[in-house]
Amino acid sequence: MDFNLFDLKHTLVAEFFTGITYPWKLLPMLEEIILSIGPTLPSHYRQWSECVWIAEDVFVEKTALIQGPAIIGPGTQLRHGAFVRENVIIGKNAVIGNSTELKNALLFDGVQVPHFNYVGDSILGYKAHLGAGAIVSNFKSTEDEIKVLWKGEKISSGLNKLGALLGDHVEVGCNAVLFPGTVVGRGSVIYPLCPARGNIPAEHTLKNDGQLYPRRKE
Repeated sequence: MDFNLFDLKHTLVAEFFTGITYPWKLLPMLEEIILSIGPTLPSHYRQWSECVWIAEDVFVEKTALIQGPAIIGPGTQLRHGAFVRENVIIGKNAVIGNSTELKNALLFDGVQVPHFNYVGDSILGYKAHLGAGAIVSNFKSTEDEIKVLWKGEKISSGLNKLGALLGDHVEVGCNAVLFPGTVVGRGSVIYPLCPARGNIPAEHTLKNDGQLYPRRKE
């Protein structure tokens, strides 16, 4: 595996990345993975409802909705109006906030999607963060198969629903839209209101002029 996007120490499902060619290949496996590991989780997890396991210290607001299969890790918060909609794995110390919807997604530890976000058919790496209103689009209006720009080559994903792969520590600004199949390298930043597509290299900034700039080191 040579993805160079994710620190696999920060997910429950590191072993399942072994042997897959591309990280998005994990997404159709999420239901099977949840149902296989859910009953084997450590004692600080409890079965919340059918096919849903959450750690004991997870905060779930009364207005949040969890629809399984799902696994939610320790220290995570599900705030007002959060909607976990089937086949979702959330790591430790994550924030799923007001009116945010997750569907068929893997979130590593420390991910924050705190305000009016949609994340479908996607993988968000360690401490990735979406600003308010940022949307991960997972479906083309033409209903075509989604292709992924991967190391300079367009790869057929085999999927007609595929959102984004965000590497560790990615920052996405308010009201940005990530097009289906977008890959964002570790430590990169997308400015507010930007449409993002294709492959954004690690440690770069996508600005409102549509250009990529190397990130300045403080």
